[in-house]
Amino acid sequence: MATPSMCRASARVSLPPLHPTFPAHVPLCSSLRSFSTSSFLAAAKINKAKAQQEKLKKRRKRNPFFKTYNLNDIPQFSLCDAVRYLRAFEVGRSPTSAKYEVHVKFRTRKNGPVIRQNQMQLPYPVKTDVKFCYICPDDSKAASDAREAGASYVGEDEVIQQIKAGSISFDRCFAHPASMQRLAKEGVPRILGPRGLMPNPKNGTITEHPKALFRELIGGALYKEKFGVVRMAIGQLAFTPEMLRDNLKAAIDRLRSDAASLPDEAIKEVDEVVLSSTNGPGFSLNGTFKSATSLPTAQLAG
Repeated sequence: MATPSMCRASARVSLPPLHPTFPAHVPLCSSLRSFSTSSFLAAAKINKAKAQQEKLKKRRKRNPFFKTYNLNDIPQFSLCDAVRYLRAFEVGRSPTSAKYEVHVKFRTRKNGPVIRQNQMQLPYPVKTDVKFCYICPDDSKAASDAREAGASYVGEDEVIQQIKAGSISFDRCFAHPASMQRLAKEGVPRILGPRGLMPNPKNGTITEHPKALFRELIGGALYKEKFGVVRMAIGQLAFTPEMLRDNLKAAIDRLRSDAASLPDEAIKEVDEVVLSSTNGPGFSLNGTFKSATSLPTAQLAG
């Protein structure tokens, strides 16, 4: 009779091994190929390329024009009605400190030419704090004429150094022809050029006779186009609606003239005119002077 130890020994011999064995003719690397990540990487690249193509399609579909609104869907007001509501927002404020502002919105391309900074003389000037700088030879007659006409900064050596140091600020810069070479040598165009302030014969900011020019410009309205909109002061709170009407007409006529002087391929049309004030909201104007319910104009001034 076999003993228990003999039975256990025979069982060990007859049982198959617990760990599977691989055939000698099958290489181990072939069993790992099914786990390769190359297919996932290829799919990711394809998805990325598709996403980029979709992004390019969306860019092509973007509106090349600045956003405008359907004026039939928004409330519009006559000039007198807009003035009436704006005056309510300025109650308690000085009629000479608060100002009316006009926002002229154009239908124009985002990458098209713009109306550059300029100044216009309105029929009824608006008192502003516009500062002029006139770069000219020191102690010249042109320098004394510029000071007499009201320029804030006049001269050459000191003014150039102040511009380079960034210690002065002004709204418009003019220069004498004799100072242009010095400006270029001192690198002033790199400072004033990006700000749209560099004197240039094309915009009439290089002159030998500043006196007459400054007297004409001081009290004028400064304006320039930004993001398809021109904003400018159009009157003081004390102005009558008739004075505002004349200033608005002159401003819009001037802007249309500026737009017409741009290259032929430029698209720039007045789309909307909005009137606001220093502390008031904007009111879209419908092009009429007064409505049937407007107050008498005598009550809308002073």
